[in-house]
Amino acid sequence: MLNKQIKKNLLQFEKQLNYEFKKKEFLLKALTHSSYAYERQQKEISDNEVLEFLGDSVLGLIVADYLCSQYPELSEGELSKLKSAASNTSALFYFARKIKLDKFIFLGKGEEKSGGRKKRTILAGAFEALTAAIYLDGGIDKTRELLVDFIRPFFEKINVEKFFINNYKSALQEYLQKENLPAPFYKTITTKGPNHKKNFIIEVFSNKKSLAKAKGISKKNAEQKAAQKALKTLLGKKIRILSSDTFRMKKR
Repeated sequence: MLNKQIKKNLLQFEKQLNYEFKKKEFLLKALTHSSYAYERQQKEISDNEVLEFLGDSVLGLIVADYLCSQYPELSEGELSKLKSAASNTSALFYFARKIKLDKFIFLGKGEEKSGGRKKRTILAGAFEALTAAIYLDGGIDKTRELLVDFIRPFFEKINVEKFFINNYKSALQEYLQKENLPAPFYKTITTKGPNHKKNFIIEVFSNKKSLAKAKGISKKNAEQKAAQKALKTLLGKKIRILSSDTFRMKKR
């Protein structure tokens, strides 16, 4: 049996989300981080990792469907970049914060102490798990209805008609290719910190020439930041940052 505090938490989040689950176990699972499930060791409490896996696909389908219907004039490559921008960790973290997901997830004591409620990967994963929970509980149409409330303003902010969007690593590779220069490669310079809070310093090169160096909370994050620095040097103020791994640039 679920205790009163958990039931209260679920009820409050349903009001925040403006959706009432027919099966509360879907919502409980979506909000349960592995650290909490491990500590409790209760049969009725399992973590959200499988839901996160399913939610990634459901979210991808809904975003792709929305983009194809709203922007039929765009190429497959442009649509792919827009889809990536709305479903990467930074975007999902932003969506999660909009519905105050950070206040309702269940975390273990250790994860709570280490600032888990502010971690992008945890909140992004929980948002994917929530997407799957809604899909399993209410079907694809209800999930689409709820997600479009996040997706539409996101793309309105970007203004697809006037700007194109890209991620830094892809854009740097495309730029170097266009200039007939060697493709970029990334080298890990140092790795510091405990396992739960590592920092990586990555340097990006073209051939043997260093283009930029950056620090990040993961190799992927540091690589994007290094590519961002390199592009800022190469392209200057033409780039407008949207997130830690994506930017927009005015169409000519």
